[in-house]
Amino acid sequence: MVQLQHVRVKLLVKNSEAVDLEPLIPVFHEWIRGQVFGELLLDIADYRHVPAGPGVVLIGHEADYSVDNTEQRLGVGYHRKAMLDGSNQDRLAQAARAALTACQLLEAKPLLEGKIRFNGQEMEFSVNDRLLAPNNEATRQAAHPDFEAFFRRLFRGAEYSLTYPSDRRRLFSVCVKAARIFTVADLLANLDS
Repeated sequence: MVQLQHVRVKLLVKNSEAVDLEPLIPVFHEWIRGQVFGELLLDIADYRHVPAGPGVVLIGHEADYSVDNTEQRLGVGYHRKAMLDGSNQDRLAQAARAALTACQLLEAKPLLEGKIRFNGQEMEFSVNDRLLAPNNEATRQAAHPDFEAFFRRLFRGAEYSLTYPSDRRRLFSVCVKAARIFTVADLLANLDS
């Protein structure tokens, strides 16, 4: 069995070409001042100048939040850095809940003019620990049952497809696409049921 620690989640957004990342900086500063999550938030890194790069990152002690455009796929990201107790299901749910909550807060922010919206179907999960989860067939086979169980819960039995990028230079990851559209609120409710 593979241990899924340091889970990263990226929720892909709609209309990515229309999104200006500049307004994220004051929003993330507000989040730091208010410590809006149960994790210690520390600073902001601005990488907007990097093409297809990390965008704007809210750096925390336990985890980072971001709106990034890596691989030309704009999304709201959560990157767990600290180890987390519990099962793989617990760690997947914690990371998904954190990313969905951040996305929900961004969707509701008037300053962003409704431009950052989850596309309702696509998410990427990865494990930022090559020792625990090397990107190979053995890891895919070991982690697949955990991903299947988690996505059945997240999508409440709706159909979905999984792809596992096989480039060994990349982190072990899975891309999931639901057969129907879900709102952030729907997915958060599914996690809590």
